[in-house]
Amino acid sequence: MTFWLISALIAVAVALALIAAMLRGRALEGVEAPAAFDINVYRDQLTEIDRDLARGVIGEEDAERTRTEVKRRILAADAARRAQSGGAGGGAPKAVNIIAGALVAAGMIGGSIWMYRAMGAVGVDDLPLKGRIEAAKQLRENRDSQAQMEAALPPSPPMNLPERDAKLMEQLRSAVAGRPGDLKGHEMLAGYEAALGNYTAAYQAQEQVLSIKGDTASAEDYTTYGELLFIAAGNRVSPEAEAAFRAALARDPRNGGARFYMGVMMLQTGRPDVTFRTWSALLNDSPPDAPWIAPITARIEDIAFLAGVEYTLPPMFKEGGGALKGPSAEDVEAAGDMSAEDRNEMVRAMVAQLSSRLATEGGSPAEWARLISAYGVLGETARARAIWTEAQSIFAARPEALEEVRQGALRAGVAQ
Repeated sequence: MTFWLISALIAVAVALALIAAMLRGRALEGVEAPAAFDINVYRDQLTEIDRDLARGVIGEEDAERTRTEVKRRILAADAARRAQSGGAGGGAPKAVNIIAGALVAAGMIGGSIWMYRAMGAVGVDDLPLKGRIEAAKQLRENRDSQAQMEAALPPSPPMNLPERDAKLMEQLRSAVAGRPGDLKGHEMLAGYEAALGNYTAAYQAQEQVLSIKGDTASAEDYTTYGELLFIAAGNRVSPEAEAAFRAALARDPRNGGARFYMGVMMLQTGRPDVTFRTWSALLNDSPPDAPWIAPITARIEDIAFLAGVEYTLPPMFKEGGGALKGPSAEDVEAAGDMSAEDRNEMVRAMVAQLSSRLATEGGSPAEWARLISAYGVLGETARARAIWTEAQSIFAARPEALEEVRQGALRAGVAQ
């Protein structure tokens, strides 16, 4: 309705401008024409000539010559005035101009509506809902593979590690390569490679984790695998990543990470409506400190607009409304353009900020679990173990909360 109202107002404004131009001649009736003004000036000049002659300023011969010239100009101006008067007076009557203007306005408005209904947008083919859904399906089915997406990305410079850490990483890689069935080794390798920004190597190690676990692999195992594929592909959901997220949802239909990335995939393949439904349901099902809350709340209102849905973010998710602060969609996008070294520094800074806040202000069990897990991924096992020890004393009287923190310690490898 808003579109039609704005379009009608624009058409009316243009039509009024045209009508005003058609009636301008009538609007100027009674206004002295330039030729008539000139005649009055010339007549004043004749009077001045007579005065000058009477005062003796000029002679009779000069006065007569000047009068002749001025009279000639008066005749020329009078002829011009008659031509102007004939053009204005010989035109159509005022009523005819008004009727013509009304017809022009009706024609413009009616013609515009007819053209839009018949053609939609000039140069753009009709694309009804069914066609858009089919186009999105084709885009989803024909998108690049994981290997193609990775090949299209510019090479990332390797992270410069201290010599000691570099040697330890090489030892870990060699040890894991010699023990293909070592579950713990491959889990550690996947975490360390991800922390170093080697996401291809990270998801390859996670593939081995899935292979070793077989049917016992959890939804989180598949979500981790899909997320590593996503990052390695330049923040795009490849068919392989989609398969991983679907495998996670087959094991746990409420898995938040997999649902979030399925929404991302639908957005990337032209279905913001599905993304909106997926993410709005996920917001309702998630605790306020879930890691996907921040990127969803940063974009869901724009996605709702694309989906043709009127939606306002609930107050609890607005800034200062109680949701945990996290990176915005712009921060995530900017991180995708960073070098591996800069990205690692950013992650470490965020982890340090969370650690400082928990130490001074406290936090939820999920935040403590996230901090311990993050230090485990960054390879700072001693710090992860120290925080886990501190958390055990803080949450000793709350077994359920302590168990949630323990899950983060398990991921960091500092708990049994």
